[in-house]
Amino acid sequence: MRAPAQAWPELASAVSAVAWPPLSTGLPASVLALAQQLEHTQWLTPAELDVRQRRQLRELLAWAGVHSPHFQERLRACGSTIDALCEAGGLTALAPLSRRELQGDLARIVSDAIPTDHQPTGQVSTSGSSGTPVTLTRTAINQMFWLAFTLRDHLWQRRDFTATLAVTRANLKDDHALALPDWGPPASTFFRTGPAYAMPINRAVDQQLDWLLAIGPAYFLTYPTNLAALLDEISKRGCALPALRQIRTIGETLAPALRERTRAVLGVDIADCYSSQELGIVALQCPDSALYHLMAEGYITELLDDDGQPCAAGAVGRVVVTDLHNFATPLIRYDIGDYAQAGPPCPCGRGLPTLRRIMGRERNMVTIRGKRHWPLMGFHRFREVAPVIQYQLVQRSAEDIDVNLVCSRRPDALEEERLGAVIRSALGYPFALRFHYFSDRIALPASGKFEEFVSLLAS
Repeated sequence: MRAPAQAWPELASAVSAVAWPPLSTGLPASVLALAQQLEHTQWLTPAELDVRQRRQLRELLAWAGVHSPHFQERLRACGSTIDALCEAGGLTALAPLSRRELQGDLARIVSDAIPTDHQPTGQVSTSGSSGTPVTLTRTAINQMFWLAFTLRDHLWQRRDFTATLAVTRANLKDDHALALPDWGPPASTFFRTGPAYAMPINRAVDQQLDWLLAIGPAYFLTYPTNLAALLDEISKRGCALPALRQIRTIGETLAPALRERTRAVLGVDIADCYSSQELGIVALQCPDSALYHLMAEGYITELLDDDGQPCAAGAVGRVVVTDLHNFATPLIRYDIGDYAQAGPPCPCGRGLPTLRRIMGRERNMVTIRGKRHWPLMGFHRFREVAPVIQYQLVQRSAEDIDVNLVCSRRPDALEEERLGAVIRSALGYPFALRFHYFSDRIALPASGKFEEFVSLLAS
């Protein structure tokens, strides 16, 4: 059953001397019109969404078939036609585009021309599969969808724009904490917002908490592992953030246990977002359930099993995405390198497909006897046997795991032995373990995104 339309907060007018009804012009007007359409399209049935996606797919493939040499070769190799690929289920005839291909043949993937009304363009960078940055071109249309999907997230979660927002993230200008007059686009483009504050995520956790206590935000955006460290510090001090209404997480895999712990310590829920530098916002958490809704208006997202077949609800598969609106760098059946669990129809009534959980990247899987598996969820038991503050497991060979730990004190021999038992049980294999202890937080990569399990074995 379709839910009633949600009332929007009062818009701010962008036209001088016009206070009501409020007006927008230029790109903001287009974003606003798109956001209004998204209010309708979320309630389309899966069949209706599929028809509309394939209509847009035809436009994308027709353009790439003329302007992208790499796609022309892929099309010839699959022995199909653009018309056939746009039939129901037809896209599966085209081999996925790997991250390695994107990195190695980007010059031939990009289009030699871009529709005039899709410009101007901008650049985004992704580390790629080997850590070497790859710079992609995205268009004004991609930016429009990013803004509209971000606005959808705010509206779905019924956030109070007049409240205070705090953000911790990487790559802040000059690596300084910032005090800003508003939330920034798209919220401040259309609504009057409260102030926003930003702090580099590499600051010490105790400094971050002092900063949050001084600000008293209603909303806080951060990475999951940083949130976990803050929860430790909050529990240690016995303090609270009484004004906090919701935490927003981005950038890393969110474990169910962290959701539960956040409710227990802070009494608030988490709203998670699944995105990538190459694509933008791929899925948003439903405001009425724990499922993630795929942004079907912008992407065709497939979950594929080891045989390349679509996953049934509940199964875990590779995430393969087609960006329906990037005519500058056509990402068609792009294997993003992530795994996710397919979800059922959402009880909220929205027709947008769902994911139950985002699992992580292939490098977050443990390799046992030549096969890759997801580590079992048992690492939260570390604190039952030793004073562990932070951990990271690194698989360097088929038989060895490095265990990097930050502890309030060094575990004794018995505690280390018990930690080893928990790790081997969670991984499902009797690995040789090498324990390494750090006095402070384990260093963050430049991206600010921390991985608790990393396999360095070639896939």
